[in-house]
Amino acid sequence: MRTLLMTEAKLFLRTPLWAVLGVFLPTAVLLGVGSIPGMREPSPVTSGYRFVDLWVPSLVVIALAMLGLQVIPAAVATYREQGILRRLATTPVPPAYLLLAQVLIHAAVALAGVALMLVTAKIAFDVPIPRHPGLFLLALLLGLVSIFALGLIAASLARTGKAAGGLAMIAFFPVMFLGGVYLPRPLLPPVLQKIGAYVPPGTQSLQDAWVGNGGQPLQFAALAAFALGGTALAVRLFRWE
Repeated sequence: MRTLLMTEAKLFLRTPLWAVLGVFLPTAVLLGVGSIPGMREPSPVTSGYRFVDLWVPSLVVIALAMLGLQVIPAAVATYREQGILRRLATTPVPPAYLLLAQVLIHAAVALAGVALMLVTAKIAFDVPIPRHPGLFLLALLLGLVSIFALGLIAASLARTGKAAGGLAMIAFFPVMFLGGVYLPRPLLPPVLQKIGAYVPPGTQSLQDAWVGNGGQPLQFAALAAFALGGTALAVRLFRWE
């Protein structure tokens, strides 16, 4: 596993574009949006909070969705398309090892991007740190695994890299929309806010932990079900060819 992880990390860093985007894109979007004066003013629509305060958790979605639903599916499916997986099938490497290596590498990049964005939000716009850091971290990890699991399902089914990208898009746009990336969650219709609270990556749980509202056990349970069920299904569906 260690050898596979090191090899995959070297291959990933040989094309550093996705690593750079994963680390810096959420912060770049934060700085761009935060530069709009209206985003830095309290609003009755957000119960007196500034839009930038409540939108920072939604920026987590960008890092997770881009890597989990775009990069991972394309990487694994391209391995299948090029016959690399067929060669690995002749070795003692279980499919779960390859999928785990992909998750660990991209998770490290995503978490680095989230950390940089949080530090920048505090320094540049005085956005407070999460009032319940433990719940925030739990929601972040469950959201990460659940999003990556959806990407792994697409990677397990697709024969080519392009096909994997197309399959992953089925989840990518709804995740971004319900996560409040295209439109701040307080401006979404109530029914969509309710749906978004229970689907990956758990933006509502991140937001609740951020502002100190605690956490809803049912929302965490839904994220855990997506994470565990999605991962198990990806391993079950995985094919070398």
